[in-house]
Amino acid sequence: MSLKKFTIVALGFMLLFILASCSNGTPEEQIQNHLEEAVTLEEGFEKQQSKITDLEKKEQELYNQIMDLGKDEMDKIKKLAKQAIETVDKRKEAIKKEEESIEQAKEEFTKTKEVVEDLEAKEAKDTAEKMVETMQDRYKAYDNLNKAYKDALKLEKEMYELLSKEDLKQETLTKKIDAINNAYEKVIASNDNFNKHTKEYNEMKRDFYEQVGMDVTYEGDSDEK
Repeated sequence: MSLKKFTIVALGFMLLFILASCSNGTPEEQIQNHLEEAVTLEEGFEKQQSKITDLEKKEQELYNQIMDLGKDEMDKIKKLAKQAIETVDKRKEAIKKEEESIEQAKEEFTKTKEVVEDLEAKEAKDTAEKMVETMQDRYKAYDNLNKAYKDALKLEKEMYELLSKEDLKQETLTKKIDAINNAYEKVIASNDNFNKHTKEYNEMKRDFYEQVGMDVTYEGDSDEK
């Protein structure tokens, strides 16, 4: 019986700016500063996602090895299960660092809201207000994604602990695997929502820069998970 696994891949939306900015400049320039500083602070989030992906691949390999063993090879199963639990714990550590990165970016982005009211052009101001609202929705979506992923990790760890027991019944294992698969379905749904808000935000951000006449060069559009 195989365990359905899904990989969470980070979303990035980096920009290279031609127009230099100043923290004490116009409202448009101040907003630009806060937006791009938030992008920089999210780099830690992206780095952790890469680490998490590698750990997921390693864990999947360990799981497959365990499933190929018989009950008469419990010593090997216990050893592999222990290694798998270690990868789960490392993913939890990476998630914590990811949270810190997102929280720092959120604090920086919040400063944007304070400056939006100073914008004079109605079109740009309307776009900026929608952009702020969309990013706030994105952060809420991340919180939901984060919780769903943590729930899945908890279930996975429980499964490996079960696999280390010699009296484990197939029915018990099957129920746990089903619970894990259901948990990852929630992860995927939350992840899709996070992607949607990220894409919408990036589009509004592009529109805002164009509306205020900022000459920017885009290194790439948002990546999908």
